[in-house]
Amino acid sequence: MKDGIHLLMSPFCIKHDIVIPNFDEFYVNSGRSRRKVAEHTISHHCRVNVFIKIIDCQLHELKKRFNEETTYLLMGVACLNPVGSFSSFDIKKILRMAELYPDDFDENIMITLENQLATYIVDVYDIDERFSNLKGLGDLSEKLVKTKKHLNYLFVFCLVKFTLLLSVATTTVERAFSAMKLIKSELRNRMNDEFMSGCLVPYVEREMFNSVSDETIMNRFHEMKTRRVQLE
Repeated sequence: MKDGIHLLMSPFCIKHDIVIPNFDEFYVNSGRSRRKVAEHTISHHCRVNVFIKIIDCQLHELKKRFNEETTYLLMGVACLNPVGSFSSFDIKKILRMAELYPDDFDENIMITLENQLATYIVDVYDIDERFSNLKGLGDLSEKLVKTKKHLNYLFVFCLVKFTLLLSVATTTVERAFSAMKLIKSELRNRMNDEFMSGCLVPYVEREMFNSVSDETIMNRFHEMKTRRVQLE
């Protein structure tokens, strides 16, 4: 473990022009008198009081942000990723992810999916060299279609497409909720769903709506209903 601390600390110290300490010496707290030397070494302090403590904090925050189902989902996505010659592939974790969507993967489909996954990994890893050195799920999806293998592994391809859409769908939902807080304020808290939807869509997709001219909007507005006054 001490060698690992050396490997981690030494490059950091060199990069930031810090004197590399002697990790075998006893640790001295800079805020205390040097007479009160700790009973553990600098190596022990870096490992226990710095690295392990930071890792514990990160794990605590991850558990607060991601529940059990989300964790299974992320692990399943990672297992489908072809980076590193499918080194992260794990059938059990992928099946656990599919179980989160019972409407799309019932018991019969789950059995078929398990069989497809077992055949699929042998095909793309051991047999077909065209699937080597893929850089991500996008490359995998494109290669499956080009080689027509998406027809042989229909449910596996369905999971791959799902993982590609997941990040986009999640981001869109988050953007919609953020916009909702701005649009449906205390002064406009009684707007109906139709009116709120009409306000949310232009706000969320404002990049696209900025390309629409004012004249086009006014013409569309007039076509919806006869107006007494002509907008100019």
